[in-house]
Amino acid sequence: MQIFFKTDVGLVRSCNQDACRYGVFSDDSVWSVVCDGMGGANGGSVASSEAVEEISKILSENYNAEMTDEQIQELMTASVASANNRVFAMSCEHENLRGMGTTVELALVRSGKLHVVHAGDSRVYLINKDGISQVTVDHSLVQQMVDRGQLTPEEARVHPGKNFITRALGVEDTLETDFITRPFEKDNVVIMCTDGLSNYFEDGELLYVLKNTEHENIAERFVEIAKERGGSDNITVTVLFNE
Repeated sequence: MQIFFKTDVGLVRSCNQDACRYGVFSDDSVWSVVCDGMGGANGGSVASSEAVEEISKILSENYNAEMTDEQIQELMTASVASANNRVFAMSCEHENLRGMGTTVELALVRSGKLHVVHAGDSRVYLINKDGISQVTVDHSLVQQMVDRGQLTPEEARVHPGKNFITRALGVEDTLETDFITRPFEKDNVVIMCTDGLSNYFEDGELLYVLKNTEHENIAERFVEIAKERGGSDNITVTVLFNE
């Protein structure tokens, strides 16, 4: 497997409130976490970095190759729950961090399966022989409006309320997450990104860039295009190739 990532402040924001990290357990088992922080002053960057740190620590200390799929799910969801507790506690203890939070996308691949824990409007895409599909469903007000038929996906992309999310790590003492499992076969690809990237790309455009860019340049190219199209937010992307 190959994994590449890039995070960038973009062209408008003064600081980067995104955070990401990945790790390798073995030749066929890797993980990655992507977070998009929110909160006044430095709250967003604290939330995302603390969440990434806690999740990474728990995975690294507790994973073992003999785990069942059910145990993998328990470990992943427990790591996100622990991160939620850590960020929420910090927001309660420090007045300047009140209300901070972050999206979270945690993916773990092993033995031909992709496992994802998801909360917020950052995204995970899967590319396989059938094309590209969005694995996660945005936890956002505009997505709820799309689900009710009040907006089309195209209208949602430019709606002024597109940044209002309905779930975020660290905002409350508990967090409801989605857990998703998909087959992850040879030549499949996973893209994980914050909305600073996905807001500038249709699904087909992601696939086109992926097919026409060298692997080692792919994360950099995605960020370049997002900045060419405005770069109004922080931009983070991780791309995992199953070769």
